[in-house]
Amino acid sequence: MTRPEFDIILRGGTAVTPDATGMADIGIREGRIAAIGAGLQGGAADEIDARGKLVLPGGVDTHCHIEQISGAGLMNADTFETATRSAIFGGTTTVVSFAAQHPGQKIAQVVGDYSVLAQKGALIDHAFHMIVSDTGGGNLTGDIPAMIAAGHRSIKIFTTYDKVRQDDKSILDILDVALRDGALVCLHAENDGLIRNMTAKLLAEGKTAPRYHAASHPREAEIEAIDRMCRFAEFTGARIMIFHVSTREGAEVVRRARARGVPVLAETCPHYLFMTADILERDRPARFMCSPPQRTRDDQDALWDAIADGTLQLVTSDHAPYRMDETGKFAHGPDAPFNRIANGMPGLETRLPLMFDAMVSGDRLGLEAFVALTASEPARAFGLTRKGRIAEGFDADIAIWDPERALTYGADDLHDNTGYNPFEGRSVTGLPVTVLSRGEVVLRDRALQAEPGRGLWQSMRDPR
Repeated sequence: MTRPEFDIILRGGTAVTPDATGMADIGIREGRIAAIGAGLQGGAADEIDARGKLVLPGGVDTHCHIEQISGAGLMNADTFETATRSAIFGGTTTVVSFAAQHPGQKIAQVVGDYSVLAQKGALIDHAFHMIVSDTGGGNLTGDIPAMIAAGHRSIKIFTTYDKVRQDDKSILDILDVALRDGALVCLHAENDGLIRNMTAKLLAEGKTAPRYHAASHPREAEIEAIDRMCRFAEFTGARIMIFHVSTREGAEVVRRARARGVPVLAETCPHYLFMTADILERDRPARFMCSPPQRTRDDQDALWDAIADGTLQLVTSDHAPYRMDETGKFAHGPDAPFNRIANGMPGLETRLPLMFDAMVSGDRLGLEAFVALTASEPARAFGLTRKGRIAEGFDADIAIWDPERALTYGADDLHDNTGYNPFEGRSVTGLPVTVLSRGEVVLRDRALQAEPGRGLWQSMRDPR
């Protein structure tokens, strides 16, 4: 018997490729896209009817905290198994999470430890950002360059938080190494002094409830730190990415820097596009605490404008899951002040449906922009050269979307381990129904097919 030419053919869907959007068959062989065209011949071991559906690149989520111990020593809620399971249901096929160094640790060992966890649990492909909190002990001169050379070409730096923040000299030192060795430096950019000042004032006035969290992270903290980091990138020539831009002014700082030729990229997140600070007035407000905090409707409008004009190139989840109990948000007690409540929300599963609903179902910027923002541009930014596109030779990471399928989110209906959905009550139209990862069906008709440990680590390439 003649062997079929393809392992799988996706028939008759509307595919978004780098060249065009239109009906096409997609032939998959040995985990990669082998052919794209109408009426593909040659047969396949499996055929999937995609008529009436959209055939899109699987999402690439480049900002996820998974099985990570925070700077305060708190383990977040998700393992690589539960986080990547949730990602699949949301149409995401590649995640970039954090290998979080704590003071005194060697970066190489940290990356190795997280790699073991991912090899055991991840259902989809993955890469790592190195969180650098300690440049001493040979980390700056030895471990970081070695990890970059091995394909871990992303470094994250905090400008705030006690145990992880770097001072300006250390940031510049890291930028110099990144420029020399070909890495992208990602920044949580908030001014530490402004946050400390406001937090102390609020606590002294007895304003300790979760709703005061937003006031403790004033917008000026983001504006100043983004501007300073852009100036550092301009001075050194190193490539940077500003994480989770939340304010109109922050986006404008990035816009002006890019106009000057500064090598800066930037992202925002769904909770800044679809939530405002008044959400902290709702019942159980700790569910919605994140840093930077949500802002105003004017900021939302400005962020959408920044997406439209290319100032913001990515929308990521900043998936940072903590349960609403003593293992998570309330590790310091049920009546802990806002500065002792763990920050972060789950977002891996909701990122793409929320953005699809707004951009495609809601006709805001459209299908091609949705694909760029959530798949192709994240892959490009981090040198994931076989991800984020439906094109011959690329990994067959594909999400088949039913654009008419609607869902209203419930209180606890996500497939992670967080125990709540911060978008409870919100309705979306458009869901991924079948998902492939490297040519393997991992979700079929909204039923999980993947096993833990099948995901592979992905090397990042130097974009220069």
